[in-house]
Amino acid sequence: MAARGMRFTKMHGAGNDFVVLDLRDGSPPPDALLARLLGDRHKGVGCDQILTIEPARSAGAVASYGIWNSDGSAALQCGNGARCVAAWLVRDGAARGARFVVDSPSGTHAVEAVGGGVYRIEMGAPVLEPARIPLQGFDAPADEYNVDVAGRPVRFGALAVGNPHAVIEVDDVAAAPVAELGPALQRSDAFPASVNVGFAQVESRGRIRLRVYERGAGETLACGSGACAAAVVMMRRGRVDREVEVALPGGTLRIGWRDDGGPITMEGPTAFVFEGELAHMDQRS
Repeated sequence: MAARGMRFTKMHGAGNDFVVLDLRDGSPPPDALLARLLGDRHKGVGCDQILTIEPARSAGAVASYGIWNSDGSAALQCGNGARCVAAWLVRDGAARGARFVVDSPSGTHAVEAVGGGVYRIEMGAPVLEPARIPLQGFDAPADEYNVDVAGRPVRFGALAVGNPHAVIEVDDVAAAPVAELGPALQRSDAFPASVNVGFAQVESRGRIRLRVYERGAGETLACGSGACAAAVVMMRRGRVDREVEVALPGGTLRIGWRDDGGPITMEGPTAFVFEGELAHMDQRS
C-alpha cells in the first residue's frame, strides 16, 4: 500500500493531463511504483504525467517542479505541465503578479499570466547539436536526418527542448502512423535516451497540425515541448512564420521563436479539473 492520505490536484493543459502534488514540505517525490499507480487510468487517478511542486532552486524563483511520466520514468521538461504549475502557484498565492519565474528540471523559466487561465512560458533556446539531443550517428546539426527504423528509411528533424524530439513532416496528420512509427523510432539506436516523436502537417504559414507520441506516456492529446520542437523545425525550413499556431488533438498552442539564438515562447490554456485525496492504493490490486 502506498500514499494513503496524499492530497492532489488534477489539471490539464490542452488535454495533456496531470496529477499535481505539493511537496514543498520536504516530502519525497514519487518513486516509479507510485508514479505508475497514480498514472493508471483504471486503478489510480489517471494522467499523462505527475508534477511535483517543490521549493525553488534558484534566486528569484517562486518554486521548482519535477515531472514523472505515467510509466514511472522522470522527464526534464513539459510545456503544458509548466503552464499548469504556473496556474497552480497563482491559485495557491505563491506567485504574485502577472510575471514570475519557476525552476524546471531543465532550467529556469519566465512566466507571464495572460488572463483567462492562459499562460505564456519562456522555454529556453532549442538544442540542435546531435550529441546534446542526444542523437547518435551524426556529427553536426542538419535540417533533416535519415535513419533506418525496422527496415524502412525515416526522415526527421531533431532537437532538444528540455527533452529530445524527432519531428516527422507528413501530408495528413490524421493518417500518420503514430502508434507504429512512434515507438519504433523511440527504440532506435539513434536515440540512446529515447525520444518524443512528433508528426507535423503544415496547413499554412501560420498553422501546424501535430500529434506526438511521448516517451513514457504514449500518444497524448497535447505536448507543449513537442509543439515547440515542431514549430522550430518548420521555422528553420522556412515553412512557417516565426509565430505560429500548433493545433493538437486536445487544443491549440501559440509558439514563437523570434530569432535563431533566442528562447522559444509557448502560450496556451490551463484548467483545474478536481481536487482529491488518496484513500488507498495497492500495487497488488
